[in-house]
Amino acid sequence: MEQASNTGRWGLWIFVLLSALFFLLPLYVMGVTSLKDMAEVRNSSIFALPQHPSFAAWDQAWNHACSGLHCKGLRTGFWNSVIITVPSVFFSVLLGAINGYALAFWRIRGAEVLFAIMLIGAFIPYQLFIYPLAMSFASLGLGKSLFGVVLVHVIFGMPVTTLIFRNFYSGVPDVLLDAAKIDGAGFWQIFGRIILPMSVPILVVTVILQATGIWNDYLFGLIFAGQGNQPMTVQLIGLVNTRMGEHPYNVHMAATILTALVPLAIYLLSGRWFVRGIAAGAVKG
Repeated sequence: MEQASNTGRWGLWIFVLLSALFFLLPLYVMGVTSLKDMAEVRNSSIFALPQHPSFAAWDQAWNHACSGLHCKGLRTGFWNSVIITVPSVFFSVLLGAINGYALAFWRIRGAEVLFAIMLIGAFIPYQLFIYPLAMSFASLGLGKSLFGVVLVHVIFGMPVTTLIFRNFYSGVPDVLLDAAKIDGAGFWQIFGRIILPMSVPILVVTVILQATGIWNDYLFGLIFAGQGNQPMTVQLIGLVNTRMGEHPYNVHMAATILTALVPLAIYLLSGRWFVRGIAAGAVKG
């Protein structure tokens, strides 16, 4: 019995190790390729370590690489992504928390119908709404602007955040709010003084999910941002597809890592709280 248990444990560890190697292999190839010059990229294996490591390709990708007709690197797209992500995450999470709180505790007439509409919005592929939404934004003068991209992310993020918060709050006993109501607390007082302080696990999980999803978005940025406002992901695709002679694979790899650094940093810095939030039941139902 003990031998079978040890065999199973070793099998599990081998599976975990192989899975980790599988997912880390592309990152390794991108990292070593970005530190080589093009002569070494051409003449060596993609798995070989760089003989003379250099960050010249990183500097090229950040400051001078061409995306379409513009050769200003990815730095402009980086700041556009920051301007898009920060308010989009803040408002989609805040509105999702308020909606989830209202739907879970106050149960106004028609609340279930509103929640069903939110669920429909969460699970219908948003690609189906792109054309009418683009036409509506163009007629309202919101097309080709960072504000338009932020608005789209808030609209499409709100059903998911509402669903997450509503399910989390449904596990909170009603007597907690009943006691607050007896003490004279109203809707916003209960939300600000009781609900938000106890929502840290779900807030962390939702912020991480929204931040990484919005930062990695390509479609909304391509359609609604317009020239000059493109986020980093759109600039990266333009950089990779720009063809002027030989493909600078070292610059492409450096640009790809630069684009992925922010979501990677978010997971590495807040992974502990993300796991705690999941374990605390932040995502359920």
